[in-house]
Amino acid sequence: MEGGGAVSVMDAEKIDRSLTRIAHEILEHHRDVQDLVLVGIRTRGVHLAERLQRKIQGIEGRDLPLGILDITLYRDDLTTVGPQAILKETKIHFAIDGRKIILVDDVLFTGRTIRAALDGLMDFGRPRLIQLAVLVDRGHRELPIRADYVGKNVPTSLEESVQVMLQEEDGRDEVLIVRKPEKKAARKGTPRATARAAR
Repeated sequence: MEGGGAVSVMDAEKIDRSLTRIAHEILEHHRDVQDLVLVGIRTRGVHLAERLQRKIQGIEGRDLPLGILDITLYRDDLTTVGPQAILKETKIHFAIDGRKIILVDDVLFTGRTIRAALDGLMDFGRPRLIQLAVLVDRGHRELPIRADYVGKNVPTSLEESVQVMLQEEDGRDEVLIVRKPEKKAARKGTPRATARAAR
């Protein structure tokens, strides 16, 4: 345990090994990488996609095209986020028609982020195939979406959150499960006698 209920489930070495395995699995499924591209979902999915790109280049000797996808405008909760939503640039500077896309993200949870990403990709064309690679699958799906490549399955409760920390954003590589703080019961107007009895 560390930092008020946080449990480390992956360190830098485990993250690197998982990405190496995913890179090999992708190449096993795609003997011909001619039409294969990587697309990372902002923000940490982009860094993971870049690492996969380097690993595949080291194994196969081919530098796969890499795109960056911002899903903000495709979120199904955008109306509740309102003007606070921050738009970041989507960078897909290659045609995706007929391409095989490996979509990359850090955590797979309800599936709603991936649904939004699929909508975003379809605005760029009609790919031949889309597969999903994630570092962590924490379960609790709300949509019929699954990952094709998973670094680690991490069972969680809804009272927990998964924090993926990457060197590029956070200064270190680690995956934490963090227990959400319990809401304290309101004590306003509690008589002293009742408060003593509750001790």
